[in-house]
Amino acid sequence: MITRRKFSQYALAGVATNILPQAAFAVKDLKAVLREDGTYTQSWFLESFLDLNDDLAESHEQGKRLAIMWEQVGCSYCRDTHLINFAQQEVRDFVEKHFNIIQVDIHGMREMIDFDGSAQSEKKQAQKNHVRFTPTLQFYPETPDEVGTKSGKAAEILRMPGYLKPKSFLSLFQYVQEKAYEQTPFKTYLKSKHQKS
Repeated sequence: MITRRKFSQYALAGVATNILPQAAFAVKDLKAVLREDGTYTQSWFLESFLDLNDDLAESHEQGKRLAIMWEQVGCSYCRDTHLINFAQQEVRDFVEKHFNIIQVDIHGMREMIDFDGSAQSEKKQAQKNHVRFTPTLQFYPETPDEVGTKSGKAAEILRMPGYLKPKSFLSLFQYVQEKAYEQTPFKTYLKSKHQKS
């Protein structure tokens, strides 16, 4: 099976240039992209083949953290995350610099390969991970060694179900990037940050 990392290597070697759409080489557009199904995405989100081990390894090589953003068609808070939160320059710049985000659909049928090697649809993976609300963000450890062969649910270091306003949303990503979760609950961290500002 060809992974996204192998595909990228082939593309850099010139093998895939004839099959990649021209848009792949265009200048990155930082605005939310409206898809045919009515959902939004960001042009800088990780284009994933949904092999979580591969995505975590690449994220680690890039010095970034990996997060999954679970969404669904018709989710107004998912839309707000894209059109309000990621429209904030400070939020978008910080998240894009420090994180690779994989966007998945809790009702989707694309095949995902979990850290434990099991392959199943996005929908089944959402059930396995006990994801019931959208948007839900799952954050993972920095290195593949920290994850090992755990499932996505067992490997996560933090989960945020539901919508956060931009300031708190940014604080969530800063909390993970700083590894503050190792000493402080998020609510305490958030309260401290808001008191300082």
